Amino acid sequence: MAYDLLLGERIRNSLSHKKGIEEKKMFGGLGFLLHGNMLVGVWNNSLIARVGPDAYEESLREPFARKFDITGRAMKGWILVDAEGVTDADELNRWIQRAVKFVRTLEVK
Repeated sequence: MAYDLLLGERIRNSLSHKKGIEEKKMFGGLGFLLHGNMLVGVWNNSLIARVGPDAYEESLREPFARKFDITGRAMKGWILVDAEGVTDADELNRWIQRAVKFVRTLEVK
């Protein structure tokens, strides 16, 4: 299955004002990196958000959020948000900002 191009465009528009953003095809989808670190992306029709280990359990309790597990082994600190969880701009931006908060703590690559 191809990834959701519209969701990719919505993320791209949301991140257009941020410096240090790079876009790459990855995970069979689309990834957005901040200063070389994975930030958010699109896999199938879902949002991938890198929230970090401290916000992981709390994020899993959010509606439509689940573990990011496409290989049989979940990636702790990474959340997959079903399309229903990012239907409007506020929902999408809330997940993006949660990811930005964590990724800004990482060393620039």
